[in-house]
Amino acid sequence: MADRARPGASAARYGFTERGAQEALRTTGWWNDVGPDPEAGDVLAALARTPDPNLALLTVERIRNADESAWPELDAALRTDFQFRARLLSVLGYSTVLGDLVVSDPGWWHRLAVPTLTPVREYDARLADAVTTDDGTVLTGTAAVRALRATYRGLLLEIAASDLAHVVEPKLEEVPLGEITGALTALAEAALRTGLLVAEHEVGHSADATLAVIAMGKCGARELNYVSDVDVVFVGEGDIGIATRLASTLMRVVSQACFEVDAALRPEGKTGALVRSLESHEAYYTRWARTWEFQALLKARPVAGDVELGRRYAELVAPMVWSAAEREDFVADVQRMRRRVERHVPADLADRELKLGRGGLRDVEFAVQLLQLVHGRADTTLRSPSTVDALEALGAGGYVGRADAAELRESYEFLRTVEHRLQLRGLRRTHLFPEFDDVEQLRWLARASGVRPSRGRAESEVLTAEFRRHARRVRRLHEKLFYRPLLEAVSKVPTAALRLTTQQAASRLAALGYLAPDGALRHIRALTAGVSRRAAIQQTLLPVLLDLFADTPDPDGGLLAYRRVSEALAETPWYLRVLRDEAAVVERLAMLLGTSKLVPDLLVRAPEVLQRLGDRDALAGRDPEEVARSLRAAAGRQPDMEATVVAARSLRRHELLRVACADLLGLLDVSSVCVALSSIWTAVLQAALAAALRRKAEEAGGERARIAVIGMGRLGGEELGYGSDADVMFVCEPVAGASDSEAVRFATAVAESVRSALGAPSQDPPLVVDTELRPEGRSGPLVRTLDSYLAYYARWGEVWEAQALLRARVVAGDAELGERFLEAIAPLRYPAGGLDAAKTRQIRRIKARVETERLPKGADPTTHTKLGRGGLADVEWTAQLMQLRYAHDVPELRTTSTSGALRTLADVGLADREDVNSLVRAWELATRARNVTMLVRGKSSDQLPASGRELAAVARVFGASADDDPGEFLDTYRRVTRRAHAVVQRLFYES
Repeated sequence: MADRARPGASAARYGFTERGAQEALRTTGWWNDVGPDPEAGDVLAALARTPDPNLALLTVERIRNADESAWPELDAALRTDFQFRARLLSVLGYSTVLGDLVVSDPGWWHRLAVPTLTPVREYDARLADAVTTDDGTVLTGTAAVRALRATYRGLLLEIAASDLAHVVEPKLEEVPLGEITGALTALAEAALRTGLLVAEHEVGHSADATLAVIAMGKCGARELNYVSDVDVVFVGEGDIGIATRLASTLMRVVSQACFEVDAALRPEGKTGALVRSLESHEAYYTRWARTWEFQALLKARPVAGDVELGRRYAELVAPMVWSAAEREDFVADVQRMRRRVERHVPADLADRELKLGRGGLRDVEFAVQLLQLVHGRADTTLRSPSTVDALEALGAGGYVGRADAAELRESYEFLRTVEHRLQLRGLRRTHLFPEFDDVEQLRWLARASGVRPSRGRAESEVLTAEFRRHARRVRRLHEKLFYRPLLEAVSKVPTAALRLTTQQAASRLAALGYLAPDGALRHIRALTAGVSRRAAIQQTLLPVLLDLFADTPDPDGGLLAYRRVSEALAETPWYLRVLRDEAAVVERLAMLLGTSKLVPDLLVRAPEVLQRLGDRDALAGRDPEEVARSLRAAAGRQPDMEATVVAARSLRRHELLRVACADLLGLLDVSSVCVALSSIWTAVLQAALAAALRRKAEEAGGERARIAVIGMGRLGGEELGYGSDADVMFVCEPVAGASDSEAVRFATAVAESVRSALGAPSQDPPLVVDTELRPEGRSGPLVRTLDSYLAYYARWGEVWEAQALLRARVVAGDAELGERFLEAIAPLRYPAGGLDAAKTRQIRRIKARVETERLPKGADPTTHTKLGRGGLADVEWTAQLMQLRYAHDVPELRTTSTSGALRTLADVGLADREDVNSLVRAWELATRARNVTMLVRGKSSDQLPASGRELAAVARVFGASADDDPGEFLDTYRRVTRRAHAVVQRLFYES
């Protein structure tokens, strides 16, 4: 039951604030001496819900005064018929112009009292009847205009009443915006057809001339406003002069009676001929039309005149519209046009401009149209002139995210509804939201839009907040979609190439450089099979990806890897969305997959890294210490050893992939890569050791030893590569109450547990804990006490062991014990007085033997990164020999870093700066080349590829272009390492 009036209530309670309102209430019989009439409660409640109760009441009073004899009937209808009451009062309390119309002809209110309003399909007949006399004569001139205007406005009144009624009567459902705009468009079409009927009788219909009227803009899209110019284009056949007279007469009649008819979108605009033949249109669009004109033609639709001629026009322009995206700089042209339109909005109105401003209707329409024109070439489901329908199709087809499409539609319909309400009040063309401090206007607009107070905020505040929220959302989504770089890439793909499974596609793939185009087509078919959303998005992405893969060293391998990744991540909800929405991700992923075999292997098990590809900081800006802390914390929360290792492996995999991607993309230098990889390995060791200690302590009833893990080799020097083992030594010390033997047994069990858990088979690059640098190597005990180490080194230590200790660093376990170990071995690795001649010769002989015995048979010594001439061993042995000889006197040489030790040699004058630069450059080149070779091949290798796609891939990572000879990279590598080898001969062999 509606809110019933209560005796004694004040008129202000119903929103009546005007002085004349109380008297009007009395004359209508809805108010008496003691207050509201109890039988008029529903009417008063409805009036109170109108946007302007005073306006509604006073207009009712004007209707009563205009025809007092009809008042009892109107009063009874208002009291008893809630649908009629809602229709009439919503219009009267909303629009001054429509209220004036009802007052001017009191019989008009009857139009809103019928059970159903005029069906849309009868608009043509109603308007045609209006300009036709009883004897069949068609009115012309002023009489036709008057008759057409009256009937047009009566039908407009019906549409507005249906649109607004739900605001006044909550029991009525809101009519969808699409139905309202569809009815307005149907009414406009009927007006154009009626206008042509009048024109034919004014001009004199001739069989020598035929005219077709093509709707453009919102009329073509069936999305008209209450007050819109109706954009049209005229096509003539036969006598163009007569056709032009018909067109100009139609424009005059309809513009005077109904709405402005605008033909400015015709070829050459207002300076061009009003009517052209079909052939003239074809010549113009083929030769002279600009990009924006094809954008406008997207909504072209025949609505009046000769049906056959209109059909032929539509068939002529459609292929031009759907190939426009192939025009040079098409996407950039459309983007420039939007920016130009935006610049024309006065700065002081930009925030309130519903149509052209930032976050306005044009932002939605331009974004949707650009997506349609680019993707609609191959997907006919996108070829709708309606913005809303096209947006739904874009969402359904995967070209726009479902959430983005839904949000954009919601905001678009909100802005259109506000636009309608603003235009209806005075039937005036406006797109300007009220000033934000105009409380009365905002309150009226809020009530008209169905906005109510919320959480202590007035209607005006709620409406303003909603308007700003929707404008911000539209602008955000507009910039996301309209400036999406993927659009530029897709637009450059020929239309024929968008049809991915044809024989022509195979020929194009071969031309792009795919060695197995038939295999590539099989991958494409597998990815795009079916009618799923996933397949639709793949159909959008693949034409671009195929071109991107073609620019990589291995297009076939890249496409195969992409299929593997896509199938593995098929159920990952964000995977294809990220590729569709972030062009940088697509471009980088294509480069990675077409270059590296290791990246796709890791990516299927660490897919979250994919989301970082578009963000340089997220990919390459992470602090290694922060990464290590996160890994230790996550692994430390696990309940047992097995879960700890699983968690550590997972996080290592993630970081390994992140670093590899940044490395291949040139976002990290070689030193940063080595430090990051070393930090990851160190954190894994720390987590595994902590878990093993906890488990062993539980089994033994408490800890029996403190344990320190000493990093050696590349781990100690923080110079690990992707395939490096972790060289370590385990040092222990008994805790209170435990003997040395108990401590060693306890620590050995812990160390074995760490080695076996980390070394278990896995799909990831191996985690080998290598302890062969310990005293006595494989035949010696896995763990020793600190005293045992010192005793061994004092009695049996070799010079090569002192050399190995140069890179010793505490990496895990008891830090205090580790530091005491390092202090104790300092005299060994930094011998007082340096290295005598005998030990120097011994080191030189060991190096020569290693190069002879360990260089693989058939290996090319000029491109072997580890043992080759000027490679890693050459440089590292040289640095270490100089440390053994001079570190006792030069504290700066006491570093585990190869490059740090070398630079110190130059700083303190022990080597020429140019020689040191040659060594550092060779070491960094060999280190990165070794790393990149593993990333390219997917497995460890010290030998650079000699030829083929693997060499091309390595060269591309080092900056070579697709047109460069990859052999030039090998020439550069040999040249750099040859210079370094010459320096090694002078410094290491003193020759």
